[in-house]
Amino acid sequence: MELQDTPELAAFRAEARAWLDENAPAFSGRVKHRLHNESADSPEEYEAAERASVAAAGAWQARLRAGGWAAVSWPEAFGGRGGTPAQEAVFAEECERFDVSVGPLMVGLKMVGPTLMRHGTRAQCAEHLPPLLNGERVWCQLYSEPGAGSDLAGLRTRAVRDEATGDWIVTGQKVWTSSAPVADWAILLARTNVDVPKHQGITYFLLDMRTPGIEVRPLRQMNGSYHFNEVFLDEVRVPASNVVGEVDAGWKVVHTTLAAERAMIGGGGGEKARLLVELARSLGRLDDPLVRQHIAEVFTLDEVLRFLGLRMRAAIARGVPPGPEGSIMKLLVARRAHRAAEAALAIEGAHGLLLGADAPQEGAWQQQLLSAQGLRIGGGTDFIQLNTIAERILGLPRQRHPDKDVPFRTLTEQRNGDA
Repeated sequence: MELQDTPELAAFRAEARAWLDENAPAFSGRVKHRLHNESADSPEEYEAAERASVAAAGAWQARLRAGGWAAVSWPEAFGGRGGTPAQEAVFAEECERFDVSVGPLMVGLKMVGPTLMRHGTRAQCAEHLPPLLNGERVWCQLYSEPGAGSDLAGLRTRAVRDEATGDWIVTGQKVWTSSAPVADWAILLARTNVDVPKHQGITYFLLDMRTPGIEVRPLRQMNGSYHFNEVFLDEVRVPASNVVGEVDAGWKVVHTTLAAERAMIGGGGGEKARLLVELARSLGRLDDPLVRQHIAEVFTLDEVLRFLGLRMRAAIARGVPPGPEGSIMKLLVARRAHRAAEAALAIEGAHGLLLGADAPQEGAWQQQLLSAQGLRIGGGTDFIQLNTIAERILGLPRQRHPDKDVPFRTLTEQRNGDA
């Protein structure tokens, strides 16, 4: 039993631990998920490794489904266990004792699933939720564009209805898409009405990534990774049945997905201070007062995030969906990743200049330092999170948006005129 466990959670933890002790060792070490802080010599090498991690994660997810642990907090009506968010968190904590992961499937399980359960049709849930639970389908998200990142509502990818069939024809460009080469499906935002203000003319689609007209181009990052991609859509046909929610009302659906994404990012990363202690011990620097100070700072962030997670789970257990509090956790996770990597390189000293097999722990901390900036951008930049915290938690005046009520067509004409 853990300190924060109620008697009911303690019993659940014991049940989860017993099941994992029996089942997880056979899968431990098989899933090496390609994260954005792992380098590769070529896009093909990165994609091959990512596909291998997808296959291993799918096998573990299938075992979870067979054992009744695939979606602890999903309602039973949607194939889940019907448990509480607190139970889901306990199960995740117990999984950390083993080297098992469903990382490549997280966009689907943590973002697509909750969104469809809240906004999707029965047919959409029946088609997409079972493959998610079985580990058979990988999802990506087609949101950001070269000119629409922090201002996501400024997106220009267009979807035009084919009046003969009712389908939508989508043309545009997306960027910073994780897992695009290995994804089976995507959640896609496209503009369906240019004669209303920008937030009111966006529709939320489900897109089969095997549809003709889709081109994926890997992006080389400064740390040698190919985690992100550009995606070009050239007259891609999307059935009308793949609209989630109402046409032109996708912004409401977007909020559900973004809140789930921030909660997912904010809840990830584990305990960084413990890893730093292990690093310092291996290098004989655990008694160095400056090293201990670095570790203490990271430990503080670990604990703050842990308690924020408990608070969020308690709110969810009372029926309160993830809200702006997720922005605090997402902000701190990005900050902790940067501070932890800086601390690790300070502990490594001159060895911190090395990379790969020559560096301590095969250069894992060097890669994290190079990739930490991505966490401060993905899922909403630090500045977006700060604005959300200021407006929706502290109650400060909202930032003025002079283009909020201007039809998007007018905004486009003004920009083209300025150009």
